[in-house]
Amino acid sequence: MPSFSKPFTPPSSVLIIGSGVFGLATALSLCRRDAFKDCSITVIDRSDPSQPGAYPAPDAASVDTNRIIRADYADPDYAALCDEAQAEWRKQEKPTDLGAQGRYNEVGLLLVADALSSTPTGAQECQDGHKPKLTGMDYVRESWANVTRLASKDPTLAARIKELPNPNAIRDALGTGGSSGDWGYLNLNSGWGNAGASMQWHYEKAQQTGRIKFVAGTVVSLEHNDTTVTGARLSDGTVLSADLVVVAAGAWTGGLVDLSGQAAATGQAVAYIDLTEEEQQKLSKMPVILNLTTGLFIFPPVNRVLKVARHAYGYLNPTIPVHPPLPLRPSSIPSSAPVSLPFTSANDPNLEIPAEGAADLRRALREMIPWPDLRDRPFTKTRICWYSDTPTGDFIVDYHPYWKGLFVATGDSGHAFKFLPVIGEKVADCIMGQCPPQFKEKWAWKVKDESQIMPALSVVTEDGSRGGVAGLILVEELAKSTTG
Repeated sequence: MPSFSKPFTPPSSVLIIGSGVFGLATALSLCRRDAFKDCSITVIDRSDPSQPGAYPAPDAASVDTNRIIRADYADPDYAALCDEAQAEWRKQEKPTDLGAQGRYNEVGLLLVADALSSTPTGAQECQDGHKPKLTGMDYVRESWANVTRLASKDPTLAARIKELPNPNAIRDALGTGGSSGDWGYLNLNSGWGNAGASMQWHYEKAQQTGRIKFVAGTVVSLEHNDTTVTGARLSDGTVLSADLVVVAAGAWTGGLVDLSGQAAATGQAVAYIDLTEEEQQKLSKMPVILNLTTGLFIFPPVNRVLKVARHAYGYLNPTIPVHPPLPLRPSSIPSSAPVSLPFTSANDPNLEIPAEGAADLRRALREMIPWPDLRDRPFTKTRICWYSDTPTGDFIVDYHPYWKGLFVATGDSGHAFKFLPVIGEKVADCIMGQCPPQFKEKWAWKVKDESQIMPALSVVTEDGSRGGVAGLILVEELAKSTTG
């Protein structure tokens, strides 16, 4: 790990593994910095962005049309960071602006929770022993305080936030005839972004720099000598070398670097349902609705397709990697323990979400949009969206403490996309030893000693934003679906 008591010395070459939110945004930020003007920057990903329709990868997290863009956080630092990002999302005057051409839609966010979860839980703690364990209602109330404080600097923004003290008020704000939760608020300063189009926009910006080399391939392991990570080996045997390797592989990161106790891949249930043109028009003005007790949420429809999803503890997929991940220390024996890694449509083209998840999404639909014609309409398709979850929901953006030449940017915890306009700059700051002070502890590598290592499958995100049941095993739930 470099010493930052001396001026930062940029590497002559950087290899970034992954071209999702962290990877692509970081590459773009690095190539714009004078410190890296003589540095070669290579990005490698399973998808080939030069091929039409291949980028983002269809089973990646930041794909399809809808992702929530919100400063609605219980944590004031993330709320402020998204407030910064939203200033960029709102730029829509020119077609080339990020938020233009439907890439950002400020339709409002209805954030609610159930009263049964409102019992104070401050005495409980997350797995890292630092943050208090919040309930869904705790999260919504603290988020309300943060967004109203942020909006107080602008009367126009402040007027667009409204408390909803009961289910009837929530029903009126939603406008579908349905409701969810017992208390919440409507923030018309939030909305949703088109993930696939926004990632493509960033790729085009990266291409325009002429500085970034994109390589299509699957990384199976990190190359290293006794003390230093020197590059990456691809599935075809090719080795790419660099002075600095940045692993930003999202939910796949744990297959390359041992993140035991720090992060685990969790699969989230998502479903889509086709609408008629009349239904599209009736729902086009609804806000995004998210219940942080159940984790269930629904977006306004796009092109006559309605998306229903769940922000939950998620499904685990215990896997023993063919190539063991890089161990914690150069002297450590590579782990042979199972790691939760994504299982997607790339592994099984016929993959559907488990019956348990489908039933919960159906419950959301019947509660939030209780229309008889929609009640039992089949889902057009379903998918499992994979998060890289951390115990507290904080990102991991830090140099590896024991391997030289290795930087890790992962732990999206299902909420990184909204920061796309600004996260690359923050990661670049961290690479240069200038991590924003408010995130220095939150984004730090947490496990510094073998005695701190927890089982790879023990990670449960307890930031108050998750619903459902913790510890569900994907293969077991799929088996129930087929025998059910």
